[in-house]
Amino acid sequence: MSLRAGDWRERIDDVDAALIDGFQSDFPVRERPFDALGEQLGIPAAEALERVERLRDDGIFRRFGAVLNPPVIGSSTLAAVSAPEDRFDEVAAVINDYRQVNHNYARDHEWNMWFVVTAGSREKRDEILADIEARTGCPVLVLPMLTDYYIDLEFPVVNSDRFARESIEGTDASATRISEDAAANLSALDRRLLLEIQEGFPLSATPYRDIADAIDADVGDVLAAIERLREAGCIKRIGCVVNHITTGFDNNCMVVWDVPDDQLDELGERVGELPYVTLCYHRPRRPEQDWEYNLFTMIHGRDADAVDEKIDELSTTYLPVDHDRLYSTATLKQTGARYDDIVGE
Repeated sequence: MSLRAGDWRERIDDVDAALIDGFQSDFPVRERPFDALGEQLGIPAAEALERVERLRDDGIFRRFGAVLNPPVIGSSTLAAVSAPEDRFDEVAAVINDYRQVNHNYARDHEWNMWFVVTAGSREKRDEILADIEARTGCPVLVLPMLTDYYIDLEFPVVNSDRFARESIEGTDASATRISEDAAANLSALDRRLLLEIQEGFPLSATPYRDIADAIDADVGDVLAAIERLREAGCIKRIGCVVNHITTGFDNNCMVVWDVPDDQLDELGERVGELPYVTLCYHRPRRPEQDWEYNLFTMIHGRDADAVDEKIDELSTTYLPVDHDRLYSTATLKQTGARYDDIVGE
């Protein structure tokens, strides 16, 4: 039975809580990882495995495994259209029909439909965008990520925080340039591995050996490849991916800012270090489409008023510039990027 946001706490104990908040990343990369997990939690390995499986089945974890990084592995962009109200569902159906579209959200704005396209090459990505424009008749606002200041949806949830990381003092941020071209140098093993793990790791005492068997590789080679892909940024983290909706963080807002270009890195890093800012990145202006914003931030919270309070704080203390608040009103599509197309091209 899936848990509702209001009763999930009643179904977990202190060990579950330590597992939920403590193992969203840095999960052991070794042949029997649940042995190490059990040691750290003070429970047998078999029980550690059973708890992860139960928390996943209950909906607290979305999945167990690696969080991949589409802009590093392929060519990715955020895009938006202004869909007419009487054709909104029709336009959403066209966009969602593409396997390379992995997220699509309705937002309360003139540009009312926001989606992500990730493909194996910039040419293929742009071909899909052009096709969407032709099929829908809606001009597409194309906003690829140019600089990553801070992107991390890992935060503690077994608490009474009104917004993400309310109880944390700060995080580390730095300006990382992102290429629009697929830049990852993937070996044949890397490609097979990414395809195998894109939807998560098998829940067993030996997940890495199971992965190795599935792709006909040596388990030592698989462990080394996972470490290598993590160092290269293709894998962002390995652990238990929390369902933020189930755990109550179902209020979020994308805020866009018109930051002076010569202050972009300074302000992007400064804002990215604020614990309540879960995403912070630079995307291009598109003045020809009346889009003057170049810095994007996201804030997640349990309480809508608390999210607004933090945006007010951002706009008065850190970013006293023109901004716009784009609240999500519906999830139109939400899946992981499909790496069948990305690494196979």
